[in-house]
Amino acid sequence: MTVVAVLVATLLAVAGALTLTRIIRGPSILDRAVATDVLLAVVVAAIATEAAYSRDATALPVLVVLAVLGFVGSVSVARFAARRNVK
Repeated sequence: MTVVAVLVATLLAVAGALTLTRIIRGPSILDRAVATDVLLAVVVAAIATEAAYSRDATALPVLVVLAVLGFVGSVSVARFAARRNVK
């Protein structure tokens, strides 16, 4: 089980690093917004993995709040981009 946890943590760290690279180098604001949403998903996956590994359910409210925050942020950016392209 420990090998799987280390492998998952390594993969999530690599995904987070690549996502941070896209946030820094993104050519447009929409690329940065999508990368931020992906980074939030990576953080949620990391917290969920830690909660599953330690068998502790106290992180579940945090996961719900982060999921709602990611959804609201994505919808806000999409509405802003749609409104900006119409004019």
